[in-house]
Amino acid sequence: MITAAQLRAARVLLGIDQRRLAALSGLSVPTIQRMEASETMVRGNVDSLVKLITALEGAGIELIDAGASSADGGRGVRLKAGYGSSNARPENKASSGARARK
Repeated sequence: MITAAQLRAARVLLGIDQRRLAALSGLSVPTIQRMEASETMVRGNVDSLVKLITALEGAGIELIDAGASSADGGRGVRLKAGYGSSNARPENKASSGARARK
């Protein structure tokens, strides 16, 4: 499971917006917005949750469950070793910018 706070924190760590996360996961922007607006646990169908978590993990996010190894034992997110915010960004920034200006 993933909480809405973990989802928002993961995006911040990756330096991406909701539109980029939607593209990475194959979900729609409204779906990402709805997931982030959840009060606690993200709700969605299993397929959407799997796509979301797979995309985050592929971009270098490690989800920390409650009680897992962490300093305080709470839920959270962290970047996997060797990953940075550039891993989730479009490779061709010129074409990305061109699409954003349309």
